Amino acid sequence: MRRFAAVVLLATLVIPTSALAVTPDEMLKDPALEARARDLSRELRCMVCQNQSIDDSEAPLAKDLRLLVRERLTQGDSDKQVLDFLVARYGEFVLLRPSLQWHTLLLWGLPPAVLLGGMIGLFVMARRRRTMAGSLLVLSAAEQRRIDELIDRQAPER
Repeated sequence: MRRFAAVVLLATLVIPTSALAVTPDEMLKDPALEARARDLSRELRCMVCQNQSIDDSEAPLAKDLRLLVRERLTQGDSDKQVLDFLVARYGEFVLLRPSLQWHTLLLWGLPPAVLLGGMIGLFVMARRRRTMAGSLLVLSAAEQRRIDELIDRQAPER
């Protein structure tokens, strides 16, 4: 019985659950519009939490943004118009995945560049280590004579 309880506890801790912050009073009656609103909410960053979408955040500002998205959709705006409106108001930071443009090139290019640089660094270090290990195993004749002399000096004292 203890094992079963432990397995259940572990399963509840390991299985990811997503607690959405959208409350029933925010939801639209039209399921198609609500689905569009939810899709848009997953693409927008909570300005308070910053690492959550407004769909997941319980911050008051996130709720205001969710309501604003739903209001714009009920007024007949397209998804692009809603996103453009929010970007114009809050800047590209409101997007969880900013568009690829010249001023966001560093944002998109830096992670792959760092990863590539790290891989090159590891490759170079591995080659140097292999080269050094190979050269350390071979002694020159003078080094071998010196080791033999030191061993011979130590032998009579034992």
